[in-house]
Amino acid sequence: MFENLSERLERSFKILKGEGKITEINVSETLKDVRRALLDADVNYKVAKQFTDTVKMKALGQDVLTAVKPGQLMVKIVHDELTSLMGGEAVDIKVSDNPSVILMSGLQGSGKTTFSGKLANMLKSKRGKHPLLVAGDVYRPAAIEQLKVLGEQIGVPVYTEEGSKDPVSIARNGIKYAKENHLDLVIVDTAGRLAVDEQMMKEIKAIKDAINPNEILFVVDAMTGQDAVNTAKEFNDRLDFDGVVLTKLDGDTRGGAALSIRTIVDKPIKFVGTGEKMEAIDPFHPARMADRILGMGDIVSLVERAQEQYNEEEAKRLQKKIAKNQFDFNDFISQIQQIKKMGNLKDLASMVPGLGKAIKDVDIDDNAFKSIEAIIYSMTPAERTSPEILNGSRRQRIARGSGTTVQEVNRLIKQFDETRKMMRMVTQNKGAMRMMRGMKK
Repeated sequence: MFENLSERLERSFKILKGEGKITEINVSETLKDVRRALLDADVNYKVAKQFTDTVKMKALGQDVLTAVKPGQLMVKIVHDELTSLMGGEAVDIKVSDNPSVILMSGLQGSGKTTFSGKLANMLKSKRGKHPLLVAGDVYRPAAIEQLKVLGEQIGVPVYTEEGSKDPVSIARNGIKYAKENHLDLVIVDTAGRLAVDEQMMKEIKAIKDAINPNEILFVVDAMTGQDAVNTAKEFNDRLDFDGVVLTKLDGDTRGGAALSIRTIVDKPIKFVGTGEKMEAIDPFHPARMADRILGMGDIVSLVERAQEQYNEEEAKRLQKKIAKNQFDFNDFISQIQQIKKMGNLKDLASMVPGLGKAIKDVDIDDNAFKSIEAIIYSMTPAERTSPEILNGSRRQRIARGSGTTVQEVNRLIKQFDETRKMMRMVTQNKGAMRMMRGMKK
């Protein structure tokens, strides 16, 4: 996401490198390149022009401090304007009434049904909600079944009326069912079409009028670029939705929709979808997205994702095991599962400042852990708990069972031993430091 735009902007800022001051000539040259980069990223032409005009006005109106180079000042101004362009502040979803009702809208293929499941999962796990998914797409044959599968996967009930072709009645009855079963959140999935049409608009407007939702979200596929912005405008004119959800931002997208949509429809982007897993959903933070576009990473989001998987009791238990040199393959596989839950590996790496650029041409496969998992799962419970018993014949059996080679098994065991030693050293050093501080008192 945004890789090409990031590279182009970086090249644009190089025009100002070595310049002693900001002048109308060098700013105009830089911003001409910035505008071209935005247009290539599929940003709306009027939005790109307005953006560069604002940056130019602010750049020429500032005195460059001795300690700040012109290029650095330009990056700061562009960062602030990108943040403003995307909405400035993060806007939360409205969930207060009992039950709260969220209506999903968008074209077919935008990812509405999958996102409905992700949103239910997030509000259940992070906010303690008791959601109900309502299957209101009565046209796409697999839509109801897909929602059922997602509901089962995340442990959320799904309301369906098999054979009914009346989505308004289904939505209304779904809310009634939620009240009767003490469920405090209802997410209504609706039908999409391959293109905006009058029948579709009338139907979803009728659903809106019947259920009076707390929140209407418009789900849009970020990979459709400028078409996404035009579709959002048409939906907003009819529905007056509350916020936008951008899906497939982990794909090969130029990112123009994220930069244009707020200006065109004047509605906030509230969430982004960053992968296929049910956990692959992030609240949209304009400043953090601006950081990533300018290659500054997004360490705050990375820490937040890590904290979501962090269990304090588990951490204490592990620390004790490491100190006693008892960290085993069961603990090792548990840590791998936690990393995988944090999201797409390349997406995680891009959040580390400077690392995104360094790995842009490196193929980081999300299946990178598969062979490691296969090897560990081919071990017996005793072997996972006591790695020291892994002799030659055991390693040969594990290699056969995991579909790997003995060399790969040996390499993993060696890496595990080195990791265990390093972790123990860190733990012991921390203990020694605490003891020394106590003696000084």
